[in-house]
Amino acid sequence: MHLEATFVSSALTMDQCPRWHRSEVAVAGRSNVGKSSLLNALSGQRRLARTSKTPGRTRCLNFFAVGESLSLVDLPGYGYASMGRADADRIGALMRDYLHCRANLAALVMLIDARRGPEHEEVELSRFFRSADLEFIVVATKSDKLRRSERTGALERFGVLGFEPILCSAADGEGIEELRRRILVITAGDRRRGIVRV
Repeated sequence: MHLEATFVSSALTMDQCPRWHRSEVAVAGRSNVGKSSLLNALSGQRRLARTSKTPGRTRCLNFFAVGESLSLVDLPGYGYASMGRADADRIGALMRDYLHCRANLAALVMLIDARRGPEHEEVELSRFFRSADLEFIVVATKSDKLRRSERTGALERFGVLGFEPILCSAADGEGIEELRRRILVITAGDRRRGIVRV
């Protein structure tokens, strides 16, 4: 089963976000973590989200409608050194405003390269979501790049977050169905978050 999605709109500011009664599941991660490839794998659509060989292409919030009551939100990638300071500051402010203020937000899917493990930004986000009434799903991407002997050590590095990661690969499909189920379970029980800020 796929999360059949349709692109709706992009937002450079909070005022440009859609005003609707949908639960939103945001997808965040560093600029080279494979976010677009994972969104395409979740939806079963090869070109839903644009993939690029150049990290840091996503500079806004991208909203995708799924069914009648769900939306996936592709957040800008972070941690890309070649981005200008002004752009980085603007994107950082937009992400903070969205994560802290968006009434529709039901969950955050945090993508982290399985070979690298979490760093400071991911640890801070996990602390925020532990204290908030929001779901936090950790996904260890590019699991196909790990040797079998490296998997145990890779998973142990994620222990600092306090959330068990889902090993995922957009290339071979590992973990994709489990992630779909997690997203659908969260949003099915999240009817009370259909209040739109106006």
